[in-house]
Amino acid sequence: MDPEVSATRLTVQDAVHMLSSSEDGDCIFSTLGSLKRYLGETENPALPEEQEEFVRIHFSTFLRCLVGKLSPDWLELLPDGQLEELWASFFLEGPADQAFLVLMESIEGAASPSFRLMKMAQLLARFLSAGRMAAVMEGQCRQQRGPAFPLLQETLLTKVVGLPDRLGNRLQQENLAAFFPQNYFPLLGEEVLRVLQVVVDSLRGGLDCSVSFLSQVLGKACVHGRQKEVLGVLVPRLTALTQGNCLWQRVCWRLVEHVPDRALEAVLKGLVEATPGPDVLSRLLGNLVTKSKKAQFVMTRKLLFLQYSCTTPMLQSLLGYLAMDSQRRPLLVQVLKELLEVWGSSSAIRHAPLVQQCYISKAVLVCLVHLGEAELRGSRDELLASLMEGVKSRLDSSLPAVRRLGMIVAEVASARIHPEGPPLKFQYEEDELTREMLALATPRPTADGPSEAGPSVAVVSGETPDRETVDGSGPQAGPEGIDSELDSDDEFVPYDMSGDGEWRSSKAPAYVRDCVEALTTSEDWERWEAALRALEGLVFRSPAATREVSVELAKVLLHLEEKTAVTGFEGLRQRALVAVTVTDPARVAEYLTTQFYALNYSLRQRMDILDVLTLAAQELSRPKRLGKAPQRASPEPGSQPCGVMAPAWRAVVEERIRRQTRRFSKGSVGQAPAASTNEFNSVAGYFFFPLLQHFDRWLCPWARPYWSSCGPFVSMVTLFRPSGCWRTCQMSCWRPAPGWQT
Repeated sequence: MDPEVSATRLTVQDAVHMLSSSEDGDCIFSTLGSLKRYLGETENPALPEEQEEFVRIHFSTFLRCLVGKLSPDWLELLPDGQLEELWASFFLEGPADQAFLVLMESIEGAASPSFRLMKMAQLLARFLSAGRMAAVMEGQCRQQRGPAFPLLQETLLTKVVGLPDRLGNRLQQENLAAFFPQNYFPLLGEEVLRVLQVVVDSLRGGLDCSVSFLSQVLGKACVHGRQKEVLGVLVPRLTALTQGNCLWQRVCWRLVEHVPDRALEAVLKGLVEATPGPDVLSRLLGNLVTKSKKAQFVMTRKLLFLQYSCTTPMLQSLLGYLAMDSQRRPLLVQVLKELLEVWGSSSAIRHAPLVQQCYISKAVLVCLVHLGEAELRGSRDELLASLMEGVKSRLDSSLPAVRRLGMIVAEVASARIHPEGPPLKFQYEEDELTREMLALATPRPTADGPSEAGPSVAVVSGETPDRETVDGSGPQAGPEGIDSELDSDDEFVPYDMSGDGEWRSSKAPAYVRDCVEALTTSEDWERWEAALRALEGLVFRSPAATREVSVELAKVLLHLEEKTAVTGFEGLRQRALVAVTVTDPARVAEYLTTQFYALNYSLRQRMDILDVLTLAAQELSRPKRLGKAPQRASPEPGSQPCGVMAPAWRAVVEERIRRQTRRFSKGSVGQAPAASTNEFNSVAGYFFFPLLQHFDRWLCPWARPYWSSCGPFVSMVTLFRPSGCWRTCQMSCWRPAPGWQT
């Protein structure tokens, strides 16, 4: 065994024993002073091998012994705080990573509240203010001689980033200001900058360093939602340091490249938000989007399509970053294609919020500003197809804001994608959003020259009606006099418009299945209303087609809700239901009676079912219900179909015979109506027995008056009603409903 190493171990053991047993302040002070030589802070320091052994093996154990001796009486063994200052110097001057871990361990393990807890918290605050956190991170960045310890790095990472939460939980109301998140994370950002400066200096001196631990600290802090505090300190300093300095730029690129994938989104979003422009973002990120699939997904997909919280300057920085390097510009072209595809999707127009549609429209305009004519020409057909489809869908929208977005983007995009073609021009009101989007479409003066700008779109904004009125370029009203007399329209006869009907853009469906489709899936309200109005006639005209979808149609009508203010909606729905029931009485009546006792139906819907069954029963019971007109005794001239007129002489002869014939009694003038079968007879059971099956179990006393008022059909059921749901009925087949009480 090496004698020097064994001597170090014996010295530490003697010191620990002395601290544990002695109450002599001078003896404790001298013992602690003798151990300071192993930290190299005295005039007679220990040998390097002894210092290395002390730091590697004994330092953490010795610090825990110091923490265990901490008490008010122990610190007062020497006057003027001499012992406390010497005690604290081991934490502030020794290896920073071990001291930090012991401090956090003692704080988390101390009783709360206690003297030891507050002393350790105050010492940790001194530790932070002395810049020791930079020493903690610097020790992990320097090239390690031995093997790395991932568990140690993970423990340090968790405690460094989670320090405000841990101290806040332990100290509660006694928490110190240095541990508040708004104070700690800016300090952490400054410490990261100090470590980066050390890394740059080491690289200039030819020493190897790693920024992997700094990347993990940055990523974990951003994941915790502290991008503004940390990056608000880092980005302004790095902006100045990377200006014209290739070494600082490469260090920044490595710093972001080593951020774990789970934290990359938070870091990139924070950088896009904190950087003042695309040039700064390009210096900090480099070609990260071409090296990392995760970064490419975040920058070209997630921040553009899945989120829309970025402001307009952030959008310009993001897309400008893609446009600033030749290796990244193909990604910008692909982004424009996908943006126009989403912008022109009819589904996205219907379901996406207006804020997201404005966000996508702004992104399209920014992309068009950054792309040159040659790049756009290569994808002209694809871009124009998506643009035209989107313009059509947006102009068909009922929202003025959506239509205005379509007009603005169509004008700018058509001028940039196809400059030699006829320009699109629209008239729209100019508001703050319109002015902002037109400003985005105006290219900034850049070093690329006018080739990146394309034709000017300033004339587009001059097409608005408001500007024409202000400029006075519109037609001026002539002076009163002869011209006004010539323009007078008093002599014109008003056109009779009393018989005009409301013009509808949607044509009424011609088939029953079309009506079912329109009532269930159509988003066109005019088509929906036209289908509802035409349904009754189509059911009677096409009974065979109706029977194929009768139950489905009855289900749709029973659950149909009024989506727009349709005049007579309830009547139209009820008549259509009655028509379906009359056309296919057995199946529809069976469905309706089953649904009457089903769950999740309101009283109004159950009353609708009874009304429909009653009206359908009356219609089926009516003779000649299919519209066969009764024959008249003496048909008048012109009443025969297809214009077949009786000869004139026959009419004269019949009239002469009628006048000259004397009759003793005049019987029935017209022919008796022909007898016909009552169609309700064969299907009455479907209407009656399913309703009667659960009558005594379901119907409560307060619902009986509704049954009594539902017409002649329901009155048949009322005749068999027991005297009360809560009393025992004399009829053996009727029993009181369980649970009913008086």
